[in-house]
Amino acid sequence: MDLRANNEPARLMVGALVSGTVASLVSAAALAVLARAEGKGAVQPVNATSHWLHGKEAARYRGADAGHTLVGFATHFASAVFWALPFEFWRSRRRPSTAGALLAGACVTSAVAAAIDYGVTPKRLTPGWELVLSKHSMVVTYAALALGLASGAKLAQALVGHRD
Repeated sequence: MDLRANNEPARLMVGALVSGTVASLVSAAALAVLARAEGKGAVQPVNATSHWLHGKEAARYRGADAGHTLVGFATHFASAVFWALPFEFWRSRRRPSTAGALLAGACVTSAVAAAIDYGVTPKRLTPGWELVLSKHSMVVTYAALALGLASGAKLAQALVGHRD
């Protein structure tokens, strides 16, 4: 798909969808690996994200089911796409020329996401990872989110055409 024509809003939305999708998958994989490393169930952090619906008991659910895992992943996915929007907007204005600059922008976006998720957002609407994981694992997960945003942006760039 080539969106090189003057269709910036469409490019922005496609870019956010692609980079947000990759970011959600990379960070969900990190959550699973980190949870197992801490002796928890692999889907427990994603289940915990459904705490907005199920309360704190969602974090104790170790298995996979629609009520916890599907709701938790859908919420996580929507959040990643939400954070991909300002990242893609920044990318469309700055047009980072190096992978390092792209990753730096993704890191800033991820840091802002973490600050808002855990500093401003009401407790019931946080990602819920704090109910399952250590702070160290949460930091690693936000780093994975940044890597996902950056790599997803490169994929989006390939899919929608290079921006000159």
